[in-house]
Amino acid sequence: MGEITVVLGGTRSGKSRFALARARELGGDRVTFVATARPGDPDLDERIAGHRRVRPTTWRTLETDSDLAKTLALADPNDILLIDSLTLWVSACLDVGAEVRAGWDAASALLAGRGPAILVVSDEVGLGVMPPNALARRFLDELGMLHQRIAAQASRVVLVVAGVPVAVKGAP
Repeated sequence: MGEITVVLGGTRSGKSRFALARARELGGDRVTFVATARPGDPDLDERIAGHRRVRPTTWRTLETDSDLAKTLALADPNDILLIDSLTLWVSACLDVGAEVRAGWDAASALLAGRGPAILVVSDEVGLGVMPPNALARRFLDELGMLHQRIAAQASRVVLVVAGVPVAVKGAP
């Protein structure tokens, strides 16, 4: 498996910007971007459009839903792989009743033996209060456990706060 870097941060923390810059630095034009955001409302649609505008046009973009493994199978194994974001992927899984852990196991199996580097972006949700809603708690639990599993495999974990990358594991 290529070197894994997990990039965590809050909403609008600069985590995607950091991951894009790192992918550009590592892969130049040889990057496959896996987008997990699904259009749905005007605000999210504008965010998606903004992300598309800043990505190099030479990068390949694959859009996914809850079946991340199926999408990853389409990626060039020699490209840098940038998945943005696990947060929205977990949400998509829960929306359709898919098992998050089984879905990640299938995706992780496809990542084994991949090329040079894998960057995974996600929202750090473990710093807030416990929500009163059962579905929201399940979302936080699933995402938090997934972060722990991926961080254990990763050589780097970076927390981006106010646009500043902070090394949690390895060098930023």
